[in-house]
Amino acid sequence: MAPEPPPRRRRTLPERASVAVLLVGTGFLYLWNLSASGWANAFYAAAAQAGGASWKAWFFGSSDAANAITVDKTPAALWVAGLSVRIFGLSSWSILVPQALMGIAAVGVLYATVRRTSGHAAGLLAGAVLALTPVATLMFRFNNPDALLVLLLVAAVWATLRGLERGHGRWLALAGVFLGLGFLTKMLQAFLIVPALAAVWLLAAPTGLGRRIRDLLLAGVALVAAAGWWVLVVEVWPAASRPYIGGSQNNSVMELVLGYNGFGRLTGDETGSVGGGAGGGWGRTGIGRLFGSEMGSEAAWLIPAALILLVGLLWLTARRPRTDRVRAATIAWGGWLLITGLVFSFMAGIIHPYYTVALAPAIGALAGTGAAELWRIRTTTTARVHLALAVAVSAAWAFALLGSWLPWLRWTVLALGVLTAGALLGVHKLPRLLSAGVVSAAVLASLGGTAAWSGATAAQPHSGAIPSSGPSGGGMRGPGGMAGPGGGFRGTGGFGGPGGGLRGGFGTGQATNGQAPNGQAQSGQAPSGQAQHGQPGASGIPGGTAGGARTPRTAGTGFGGMGGGFGSLLGTTTPPAAVTTLLQEDASEYTWVAAAVGSNAAAGYQLAADAPVMAVGGFNGTDPAPTLTQFRQDVTEGRIHWFVGGAGSDARGSNTGGSDAAAQIAQWVQRNFTARTVDGVTLYDLTNATTSPTP
Repeated sequence: MAPEPPPRRRRTLPERASVAVLLVGTGFLYLWNLSASGWANAFYAAAAQAGGASWKAWFFGSSDAANAITVDKTPAALWVAGLSVRIFGLSSWSILVPQALMGIAAVGVLYATVRRTSGHAAGLLAGAVLALTPVATLMFRFNNPDALLVLLLVAAVWATLRGLERGHGRWLALAGVFLGLGFLTKMLQAFLIVPALAAVWLLAAPTGLGRRIRDLLLAGVALVAAAGWWVLVVEVWPAASRPYIGGSQNNSVMELVLGYNGFGRLTGDETGSVGGGAGGGWGRTGIGRLFGSEMGSEAAWLIPAALILLVGLLWLTARRPRTDRVRAATIAWGGWLLITGLVFSFMAGIIHPYYTVALAPAIGALAGTGAAELWRIRTTTTARVHLALAVAVSAAWAFALLGSWLPWLRWTVLALGVLTAGALLGVHKLPRLLSAGVVSAAVLASLGGTAAWSGATAAQPHSGAIPSSGPSGGGMRGPGGMAGPGGGFRGTGGFGGPGGGLRGGFGTGQATNGQAPNGQAQSGQAPSGQAQHGQPGASGIPGGTAGGARTPRTAGTGFGGMGGGFGSLLGTTTPPAAVTTLLQEDASEYTWVAAAVGSNAAAGYQLAADAPVMAVGGFNGTDPAPTLTQFRQDVTEGRIHWFVGGAGSDARGSNTGGSDAAAQIAQWVQRNFTARTVDGVTLYDLTNATTSPTP
């Protein structure tokens, strides 16, 4: 007979009011001035537009409504965005508001989960930490898949810990469903927390060992079913009647899952990657990566405190019964943080700073649970030392991360943290009123830096492929603004790979004729996040400077008169009105009004014209979709009107193990069609060949 969980008292009116303040405040932070980011990530916005126009595109996650190729992810996040577009129409709000609502929901579910284990105050602190983590503010105001992933992962832990209360396996099966949906959101990343949840169930479920193993197996079946049904449908669907699977070289979801978006992320062997080769130029691996210049200001503000409190919780619960729920929650959240953190630290393939949003719920839960549980036994020296150390380290680390931004704040946080840490060592002797003041000061010292950075993040528009948090010109810096291990993201725009390679950078400042404002990308992304007049932003063009600045250039330079390069594939173009008008002329007569190399380039034209644009070569321009033969056939049949020269048209798949089909297509177009420049954009009318098109 499974033991009954301890009875829970009903929440008081002040407690309910405080939860409302938490959720309303989170909503304000995530929704305020949201539309300033425009399409945010135009790559996903274009796919949401396609899903709102075509159910087939919605199901497969196609980049365009004519279903040429899918995005390089499984489509669960696009299902949400596509339905929103279908219901409310295409706009910045219809694409971004669902992300913000998922963030509010994640904060609410985290509060509820931690409260069930450690009480109202613990849940409130956990939710506040998640809400005020800068990368969470960034991602819940953005349309990458990470928002839905985080919500589903928090829900999976909630279901697992709920099941531990009476040992009901159906809750664990529900957790498996959430994890399966997480797989359909961002593939194998969703499974990083599986070992922690499995260990918790085996250790702490209040049932016999055989029952625990059976429950795990059934949950595994639920996970596979929730994750695998879509993969199975796509794999058995005739390839000729569905879009090409973007990110794969063989038109296979399983190749995408296990290769480019799977184990390739760990080893760096990612066929068709923008970086190419083992390591991919994504920075030096190591335990310091999360605290370095790329990621330090995104989610690391309270990681040291979370680790200190994790140790304190393990000490506190070491001798408790096997089924102790506080220890079970500690293992679940601690396992999440440690496993995910170590994978992010040592993976050699593509990794971006915003991935660290997956750490934020675990950090928040450990902060809330640890602070509440250790406060209850503050008469013990060990508990007080852990609390004081957590506050002092948090304040000192915030002092380092704030760098030269708001000097008054960094010194205030540091001073308050030191004073509060000292007070915590003797807090057990203080009267209740003074103890409450110490607690308030500890929260301010610990959260002051991350709250300010989150507020600055919400005040800035964000867009492009690689957004970063923080104030304008202040993103992606290590302590004091210094570069972290391996160079990392240097200054405000440059991307330093191992030894500082690829310093052209991923800064994507708003470009006008190829020149970023003041010659420099701000905060790693554009104020509007999009290049103007058909030019790529200051986004990693080979030969650029470390700060993201680049030499002014016009369309028509580079390979085949079409410009481009590695970094330019990550930029999104906002075409001038004259180009948009040309694309919209007789749009209904064509399957695709245009074709452009790379999904980001195609997305800008598609969103502007509100008509399908073929993304030649997929996201990186290195997928064999379409082949030159297929493209020529589409042109012969009059299915494509324009070909857009510019960013990414010289993508070279042979350097990364990917396909050179996009470069072959660009060369063929140049040989057989006349270039036309419209407001700086190079266009080729594919219905008007110079002569009979040659191979």
